[in-house]
Amino acid sequence: MPHFPSPRTSPQETAAFGKAARHLIPFLFLCYILAYLDRVNVGFAKLQMCSDLGLSDTAYGTGAGIFFIGYLLFEVPSNIILSKIGARIWIARIMITWGVIACLQVFVSSEFLFYLLRFLLGIAEAGFFPGIILYMTLWFPSGYRARMVAWFMTAVAVAGIIGGPVSGSILASLHRIAGLQGWQWLFVLEGVPSVIVGIWVFYFLDVGPAHAAWLTEAEKKVLTESIAEEDRVLKQNRSTHHTLKDAFSSPAVWILSAVYFSIVMGLYGISFWLPQIIRETITTEVSAIGWISAIPWLAAAVVMVLNGMHSDITGERRWHIAVPSLVGAVAFSLSAMPFVSGWYGIFTLSLATAGIMSALSCFWSLPPAILSGTAAAAGIALVNSFGNVAGYVSPELAGMIRDATGGRMAPVLALFSFGLFLAAMLTIYVTGRYIRNVPSVAFQVQDP
Repeated sequence: MPHFPSPRTSPQETAAFGKAARHLIPFLFLCYILAYLDRVNVGFAKLQMCSDLGLSDTAYGTGAGIFFIGYLLFEVPSNIILSKIGARIWIARIMITWGVIACLQVFVSSEFLFYLLRFLLGIAEAGFFPGIILYMTLWFPSGYRARMVAWFMTAVAVAGIIGGPVSGSILASLHRIAGLQGWQWLFVLEGVPSVIVGIWVFYFLDVGPAHAAWLTEAEKKVLTESIAEEDRVLKQNRSTHHTLKDAFSSPAVWILSAVYFSIVMGLYGISFWLPQIIRETITTEVSAIGWISAIPWLAAAVVMVLNGMHSDITGERRWHIAVPSLVGAVAFSLSAMPFVSGWYGIFTLSLATAGIMSALSCFWSLPPAILSGTAAAAGIALVNSFGNVAGYVSPELAGMIRDATGGRMAPVLALFSFGLFLAAMLTIYVTGRYIRNVPSVAFQVQDP
């Protein structure tokens, strides 16, 4: 099984990595909040948009999920371009274009336009998340990475905490203002900030530690030597792949893709359908739906950070992914029971959301353990792209099942439960067979 012990650090190294984290993580956190809001705010728009446009649950599910088809087709080339030209230019491009397209959803007037703009939004956002994960490998070695990724990925939970009340308030307070429906205002007001921050990215992000004017020369030396030492050790290991071809031919990469696919099934089940579940079981008032929807994400934000920190402290990855996945599977199974609804349902869905996000916070420590160089860029993008096909499959299947069963949600929740159980089993398998021989690296950089 993989074992990455918490790094033994000098005071200088601790200070350098701490400074890098304080500078980068809050900004990347903001970027990902905006990305996730623009990706999933359609779940709140559904509360008004479907009735306005006459969309069925299946049509909504297709439109929500078709985002990931565009995302999949352009993910790998986008991430390879990022690795060649640098994060500052490419991530700025990604954010500006997705913000513009998010705003253009105000013009949706038919099923076709809904599908088209969601597809274009996926193309625009392709490369953002794996690009950020790759960017973090330039700054943080494996002993720090799960903690950094956990903090970064709490943006998904915070997007739920903030996005729910904000989206609900927009729908309730701006409905039919200036000739626009509430869902149209939602797309505009949550799309414009992405354009603004995208411009900011160009001036804020550096290519790597060696180019960071806000670091001292000693701090640059600490960070660059730590990253270089880890890369050297990984390249010496026979199970680590270095070429673009190896990224696509590695069985471990495809199994990790399946793990991510299974977890993401549940993630987007919550993201796209939670407002509807609340509407059907607790209240129809859109503002209240927004506030209630924040509860599962609040629980997830706390638990996922604790899980990521404990994983780094102990150096253990396998069970910090598998156990949360199993907890999420059990919670989804319980929420599918007919006697579990209303506030009891919110409790079980909170457990499921916490399990999903905790597993994800540690998952992204695994791909860099088997890949390096160009293969890392392609492999991380491949895992994220294939896994995110679940972003299409999840809402599409949910909509079809609901239309076929008269609007029942229990079979959908059972599907998400199975996905998380499969993720746990595959995690145990892949970490035992393919990643167990990756060496541990204790980073100790002496005073310059």
